[in-house]
Amino acid sequence: MQLTAGLRKAASFRGDEIALVTPERSFSHSELLNRIARLAGAFCRFGIEAGERVAILAANGNEYIECYFAVLWAGGVVVPVNSRFSLPEMIEQVADAEPSVLVCDRNFLDSALQLSEACRCISAVIAAAPGSAGQSKLYDYEATLAEEKPCADAGRGGDDLACLFYTGGTTGRAKGVMLNHRNLWVNAVVTSLSFGFDETTVALHAGPLFHLGAGARVYTTSIMGGRHVVIPRFSPKDVLAAISQHKVTVATFVPTMLGMILQLPDLDSYDLSSLKLITYGASPMPEPVLQECLMRLPGIKFGQSYGMTELSPVATILSPADHLPSAPRHRLRSAGRPIVSAEVRIVDADDRDMKPGEVGEVVVRGPMVMAGYWKQPELTAQALRGGWMHTGDSGRFDADGYLYISDRIKDMIITGGENVYSIEVENAIAAHPEVLQCAVIGIPHAKWGEAVHAVVVRRPDAAVTEDELIAFCRSLIADYKSPRSIEFRDDPLPLSSVNKINKSVLRAPYWNDKDRRVN
Repeated sequence: MQLTAGLRKAASFRGDEIALVTPERSFSHSELLNRIARLAGAFCRFGIEAGERVAILAANGNEYIECYFAVLWAGGVVVPVNSRFSLPEMIEQVADAEPSVLVCDRNFLDSALQLSEACRCISAVIAAAPGSAGQSKLYDYEATLAEEKPCADAGRGGDDLACLFYTGGTTGRAKGVMLNHRNLWVNAVVTSLSFGFDETTVALHAGPLFHLGAGARVYTTSIMGGRHVVIPRFSPKDVLAAISQHKVTVATFVPTMLGMILQLPDLDSYDLSSLKLITYGASPMPEPVLQECLMRLPGIKFGQSYGMTELSPVATILSPADHLPSAPRHRLRSAGRPIVSAEVRIVDADDRDMKPGEVGEVVVRGPMVMAGYWKQPELTAQALRGGWMHTGDSGRFDADGYLYISDRIKDMIITGGENVYSIEVENAIAAHPEVLQCAVIGIPHAKWGEAVHAVVVRRPDAAVTEDELIAFCRSLIADYKSPRSIEFRDDPLPLSSVNKINKSVLRAPYWNDKDRRVN
């Protein structure tokens, strides 16, 4: 179970065929394998040994795809850095992961240099940026590859750690999710079989590759020997142009992206005849958006994945067959059925099984469940108690084994496919000297699914405004985490029986007329 094995097979049998396409250049399978082996040699020269970490801070590009494999080829562990984080958040993540090498592109060179100054663990910054060589610890990406000889694959696989993906936490501290080769290999193979991927697959990477939802598709595509088509960032026009130009067969989006694509007035003018499948996930799909997709794109199959980073990331799939007009319409509101490698249960607070139709917590077991949280054994033990990953989502099974997600037990908001833990936002708001009390909740939003909303009680005689407080938050946390709206109150916030802020009361006016308490 080696994530690099597919690269060697593709280079052996179809070496001259195109493996990777970006707006600037393309590479054959043989060329890509050679570049990966050379980059791995450079990592080894910079001190990367078994289990050592390499961080990546970049927009989507060939460097990201190459790093996803070259780090493993060298025996190391991939650490994607969320490029939407504020600098303090990036520093926190990098300081926790302690990578020896940081790879960046021209877009994030300044941030990378600041990270290397703040985090002494970084001994080298390899930058895909013109004129970047010459400074201390700074090396040019292409020059480094050109100077290096290809090295042999370190041969790591199975239970060896492959990636650290960081996600927020209910304590406010980011968690490094440890995923090994087996976790990601099983996810790649099972999803490939479920969706029919093979060596003819041409996969579009439009979502940010620092997220596992997009990153996992990199491994899936290469394991099956398919072709990568990468665009730097999502825009509806760039997506449709890439599909048309490069004959993309498979694309993965979050529901917000699909909604934006549907809004294009010239959507029907693009040649999408090559596109066979669109998969979606990361947040619930608004039923009107899905219905419009099925109506306006009738020649394309649709499939949904449900899961989380800790599950590498898929636990259930709503198959293309479930999206056909002949399938029961209510199933479009479900998250599908468990994949063949996953056991999924609904349990009560004491981990006892619930009957079909009864709502409880979703727990998952299988070879794709994470190895644990990086340097957080107590949190790992709590999440994996009894050998089952406790997702923090509540849901129910119907009589046919379809999973329906109804709410989140954990205090998390999903906005535009991004996970936002309320406490991270509350900590930022509470740091303002004029704030006495605050609570953060998710409220319905037509475009983003949920929007981050704050309820704030100011200190006596304070005059901080909504705009000022939002700007203050953006100086501490990522823009997408910062409140989109703030409601100021004069009275104290409502408390529960255990004297915690009662968020159910705060949410009620926004969600009472909704079928479910998440969007």
